[in-house]
Order: sequence, then C-alpha cells, then structure tokens
Amino acid sequence: MKAIMVMFDSLNRHMLECYGGNEAKTPNFNRLAAKSVTFDRCYVGSMPCMPARRELNTGRYNFLHRSWGPLEPFDDSMPEILNNNGIYSHLISDHYHYWEEGGANYHSKFSSWENIRGQEGDPWVADVATFDRDSLGIRNHREFDRINRKYMTAEEDFPMPKTFAAGLKFLERNSQADQWYLQLETFDPHEPYFLPEKYLKMFDIDLKGHNDWPLYTKADDVEQTAIYRKLNAALVTMCDDYLGKIIDFMDEHNMWDDTMLIVNTDHGFLLGEHDWWGKCRMPFYNEVARTPLFIWDPRSGVKGEKRGSLVQTIDLPATVLSCFELELPQDMQGVDLAPVVEDDTPVRMGGLFGLHGGHVNCTDGRYVYMRAPIKSDNSPLFNYTQMPAHMRSSFSIDELQTMQWYRGFEFTKATPVMQIAAAAFQGTGAHEFGTMLFDLDTDPQQQMPLDNPEKEAEMIELMIKLMHENDAPEEQFERLGLG
Repeated sequence: MKAIMVMFDSLNRHMLECYGGNEAKTPNFNRLAAKSVTFDRCYVGSMPCMPARRELNTGRYNFLHRSWGPLEPFDDSMPEILNNNGIYSHLISDHYHYWEEGGANYHSKFSSWENIRGQEGDPWVADVATFDRDSLGIRNHREFDRINRKYMTAEEDFPMPKTFAAGLKFLERNSQADQWYLQLETFDPHEPYFLPEKYLKMFDIDLKGHNDWPLYTKADDVEQTAIYRKLNAALVTMCDDYLGKIIDFMDEHNMWDDTMLIVNTDHGFLLGEHDWWGKCRMPFYNEVARTPLFIWDPRSGVKGEKRGSLVQTIDLPATVLSCFELELPQDMQGVDLAPVVEDDTPVRMGGLFGLHGGHVNCTDGRYVYMRAPIKSDNSPLFNYTQMPAHMRSSFSIDELQTMQWYRGFEFTKATPVMQIAAAAFQGTGAHEFGTMLFDLDTDPQQQMPLDNPEKEAEMIELMIKLMHENDAPEEQFERLGLG
C-alpha cells in the first residue's frame, strides 16, 4: 500500500466547481471528484496553520490547550508511527512555518523532507543592499516578501510549481516501490496572492492602485474586495492546474489500485463574506471552518460519490494509519474514515473547532454553535506546553516568569506541563461578536442567528461532552461560562 496527501493552505470549498463554485476554473478538482469520494461536511478542528498540522500528526484537538507551536514530546506523530513500522514517509512543502521556531520539529518526524523556499515572508533571499534596515529584529515578513518576489520571474520560479515538480520527481523514483507515504503541501492559495502573469491575464486582473495581500480586517472597500476574489480565483485555478499533474501521473502509472489519495486543506478564508477579509479575528463561519475533502480509498474502490456524514481534520491521520493496517494510538481521537467512504456510515455525532482563546465552536453537522467568552479580557486562558514557542519566536522572559508546573492531562502520558498565562492568538474578537447558533439547513450562509433556547441547550450539552472527552482545562469551561 501507498498513500499520498496533497494539501493546500486556505483552500475555499466554495471556489471549487464540484462544490458549486463558479469563480475559479477547476476542471482537475472535477476530475478528482469523479475518481474519489467528496465530503460535504468536513470541518476543521484547530486553527490556524500549525495547530491544524499538529492535528494532522496527532489526531486530536489542539486549540483548547495551546496556541500555535511545535509538536510536544508526548505527542503521537502519524509519520513517526509509520517510520517505526517500516513505512517510509516523505514531506515536500513550501509552507515555511514548518521551519520556524513554532513549527520546528514537524518535518523531522518524516523519514525525509524537502523545503521549497520563498513563500510569503520566508526569510530567504539575502538582498542586503535593498533591505529595509528598520525591519531587522522585528522579522517584517512583508519586507522579505518584497525581496523574494524579485527572484520569481518565470512560472517555474514560483514555490508551488517547484513543490509539485519535487513531488513528481518523488513519484518517478518511487511509484513502483511499496509501503510509503508522501505528504505534498503547498502554501497556496494562502495570501499574498502573488501569481504568474498568465493567471492575471486569464482573469483580467489589473493591480494598479490595488494590493494583493488581504488584511484580517473589515471588508469595507468594495473594489478591493472584488480584486481579492479574482486573485483568489486565479490562484485556485493555478492550484487546480498543478493538482492535475498528480492525477495525470497516477493515471499514467496505474497507481489507483494500491495508492490512497487524500486532497485536503487546513481551513478556508473570508473574501468579503460576513463583511470580513481573512480569518482568526472573526468567528469561524463556514467559509473558514467547512472545508473541501476528497479521498480515494482503494480498500473500498468507491468513486464519484458524495458523503454527508460529519468528519474532521483529526480523522485524517487515523485514516492514513488504518490504510497501512496499523493500530491507532490510545490518545488519538480521530477515526478511520473507511466506513464513511464505503457507504456514508457516520463515525462521529459532533465535533469541536476553534482557535486558542477564540470562540469554542461545536457542530453536529446541521447546527453550528459558537460559544463566546463571557469576559472582554478573555480570561482565564493558559497555554499548556513543554515546548514554549510561538509563531516565529520562543516565549518571552516575561511570559515565562509567570509559568507554573501543571500536573498534566490524560494525553501528556503522566508528564507535567508548563501552565503559562496566554493572550488570544492574533487578537481574536470573540467576546465582541458574542454567542451565536445557526441552522445550516435553513440558513446555509449563516446570516440569521437563531434564538432557540432548547436547541442551544442541546448544543451546550454536546459541547461540554466533547470538551470533557478532550480533557479540556477547567478554566476553558469557566471562560465560556459553562460552569
């Protein structure tokens, strides 16, 4: 058996034609839907980038205990489990957060890895003469982006084409070998929306007087919002083109009989919906939280069908391990999706999702309940970790001066963890938005919050049950006013 995961970052399902989109051109995603099972109720777990990737390793929620950070010493890592059982794992990615302090040790769990440079603010090209010296010491990622772009003139110079070229080389070398897992990740279509000229022309995009990097703020510029939507559609179209190269290779080398293919993302992105650009600060509406997912599973051979059962990111590592007939770790909360693929047998009745310090969200597949913190200062809130690193830096001395040792949790394998006072990641405004309940059957665009105390009580009961199953810290219940 072999398995391939092709992962995009910030891929909006509503941009894909097979999910009803009409802005991007996605014939290869349509091909993929015909060759696999398309999931209609796939939800994120922990947000944003690295918390989602911790879930892809461990198969359990991250956001109730910790914000952005590395894998913990007590974590069960899916690629490491593969290695320990004689199954080769390889990571190819241009997602530069893997190689920062807050990502640090994810790649090293694989047997081997390739780092493609230059996305967003990757500190890559040392163009000292033109570098803004005021940016030194503050890691101005927009300054590095400005410099990196000067070294991407032809399409093949861009990180995504390089990433997929490396993936195809891996397949050329190893398609006839057995017992391996390839995780092929591209940062696109994550912002900034920097594109080869041919895609700008394809969508008739003129950037004069406009920028290509959405802020995570209110979408109060109608013209700029229209530009962002066209740029995102163009970049999704480029993603589709490169996905097609993997499908072509699998066709040409008859890989479908013994190779699982998973195509997924970590989350979506708001492009003016709900009057916002971006993610993290605003609630996790479905444009962000409900994600595209495709699985070809040769164990059942089902293709060209859709599935309505609720699934989550935490289920993907369990599905990969089960594909190789490996036992799941005791602490893994995700489950093998084979029953859903085969005949839409439900594997979970509810799911949590959110961001550390933001709303705690719960869904049963039809209703989405967003529970806001009851205090404007979002307290009490702590990080629990043995690896105190943020997005691009270690925890500060000031933060560590308040650190206390905590006895640990069920999943920390009888080891204590640091308890460190925390602020919400990227200043989430959960308290100001308040608690909301939506019925997706009657309000799929989440425009009309329900006032239904009986249904809210049911969703609170489900949320508390799932939080207890995750061994959530006591203060998370207090923060949300759940007693």
